[in-house]
Amino acid sequence: MADRKQILLRLDPAVHDALARWAGDELRSTTAQIEYVLRQALAQAGRLPSNVGKMPRRGRPPKAEDEVEATELSEPPAPTDPTDQPEPTEPTEPTEPTPDRQPEEEP
Repeated sequence: MADRKQILLRLDPAVHDALARWAGDELRSTTAQIEYVLRQALAQAGRLPSNVGKMPRRGRPPKAEDEVEATELSEPPAPTDPTDQPEPTEPTEPTEPTPDRQPEEEP
């Protein structure tokens, strides 16, 4: 990877805050967001050099080939069949008398 240029950039605090919020929404650092916006502006103006490198990829490195194949070959969990569920049990009669229900008297 080519060396990266380091610059000092003075921004209005409100502009920086807006960039930081935008970067957070897109899961980028503020610095990466500034570079992204500058590249977009250069491309739109037709001034992006043809020899410019890709944006550096940040975050988790890609999976190794063998990990990807192992993930693709593993079977997904079987869907749960609602007919395999145990049937609900019926409520049992209370053994103790409750205030609203008195036990039946025997003859």
